[in-house]
Amino acid sequence: MKKNIILIGFMGVGKGTTARAFTKKYGTYIIDTDDLIESKENKEVKKIFEKKGEAYFRAQEQVTADWIEKCVTGTLISCGGGFYKVNNLKKLGTVVLLDASFDWIHNRLKTAKNAKSKLAKRPLFSDEKKAKKLYNEREKAYRKVADVIIDVEKLTLEEQIAQIAKKCKV
Repeated sequence: MKKNIILIGFMGVGKGTTARAFTKKYGTYIIDTDDLIESKENKEVKKIFEKKGEAYFRAQEQVTADWIEKCVTGTLISCGGGFYKVNNLKKLGTVVLLDASFDWIHNRLKTAKNAKSKLAKRPLFSDEKKAKKLYNEREKAYRKVADVIIDVEKLTLEEQIAQIAKKCKV
């Protein structure tokens, strides 16, 4: 794989889970943009939002995107839910949207083994009404920037990664 694969989608849709399964099967490197920002800032995303605000965090996403554009190739990149807004997204690789309804995502998070921690690490999901509003705002934008759309509600994890590999020619 020479070109990067960029996984986007709403928080909690399973980008990290999909990335880990993909690398296990195909042996690619994976990175997570939120993890990169947390490492750089030495703070969890939630704490960055609390202490420095969302605008600061979004600026760090752009810094991360710029670094990826210059330095990263042949990698699957799992992105935070708002990362799709970076101005050079299309230059980073093939953009793959993991698509699902809000209710499916919310149910996935609520019924996970570690549901409390999954919800806690997503500061924008703390208010369900606000999260749904945000989902509705982002849904069309995700589709607009995506090169490939994978409907995760109808596929097993294995089927998802197989479709990503096929559509991205891995």
